[in-house]
Amino acid sequence: MKIKSYIWPAIGLTAVGFCGWLLYRDLRGLSLSDVTNNLQAIPGHRWALAAGGAVMAYAALAGYDRIALRHLHKRLPWMFIAVASFTAYALAHNIGASVLSGAVVRFRAYTSQGLNAAEVGVLVALCSFTFMLGTVLLGGAVLLIEPEVSERFLTHLPLSLPSLAGVIMLGFVASYVLGGWLRFPPLRIGGFSVQYPALPIIAKQLVVGPVELIGAASIIYFALPEAGNPGFLIVLGIFLASFSVALLSHAPGGVGVLEVMFLTGMPEIDPAVVLSALIVFRLFYLLIPLALSLIAILFFERSQLVRTARAKPALRDPQGS
Repeated sequence: MKIKSYIWPAIGLTAVGFCGWLLYRDLRGLSLSDVTNNLQAIPGHRWALAAGGAVMAYAALAGYDRIALRHLHKRLPWMFIAVASFTAYALAHNIGASVLSGAVVRFRAYTSQGLNAAEVGVLVALCSFTFMLGTVLLGGAVLLIEPEVSERFLTHLPLSLPSLAGVIMLGFVASYVLGGWLRFPPLRIGGFSVQYPALPIIAKQLVVGPVELIGAASIIYFALPEAGNPGFLIVLGIFLASFSVALLSHAPGGVGVLEVMFLTGMPEIDPAVVLSALIVFRLFYLLIPLALSLIAILFFERSQLVRTARAKPALRDPQGS
């Protein structure tokens, strides 16, 4: 086995270990009762709003797959797309290495519907790019509207720099849109051709990507108390930075990474309150979807076994009996 196959697992384990040490340093004076009390203090309507944010996020994630299938000129039942996307993302968010783990689920699901390996590869790549596009678009907007959010991670940074970064990020999005408007030629890789997304596809990406991220960030926002809440844009900015770092770390579920980033980004809020909000996020965005996705996989595999059994020709007696 090549050494490079160990690189990302090593990075993930290192990130988990380092973040675990940081968490121990920041939370060693925290008691379990502090966290429990804060969870109990969340009003019922904010629990409902947080759950709604999770539903909104996973509905938008299904839109990622549907957009990619439209780009490939493939039409599949909406319910199948929704379940396949939900299962892929629920497992990927919990396992880590999201592109790879999500690709395995999508390959199994979509090849059963007639897509080939190359088409599934394009679908996975476009879904990942839609997420990145949404992150860049929202990140650029947040840095322009609330440039001081950068001071929560990088102190003594001139506010002109985050604003400039925001302009560059939005410029990247604009250049991508321009490519669709100019109808850039397809990219040819060997005998396979990858078409540049058309403007209608790009327009859907620019809606669905931000909606998913806003829904996910709203889980944490509604789980935080109204008193002392820094506002949704600040929470969104911290979430975008935290979630991106968690994905890059390849840590399963972003364990430790999200906590460290949010504790760093919200120094004015009691750590027990921040930790409680992140527990709510993990419950609605990670654990409940994981449980439901396992059920979906069992039903899917059972349906595939039934289909195979029905399609299998009846065995004939070699003696002709």
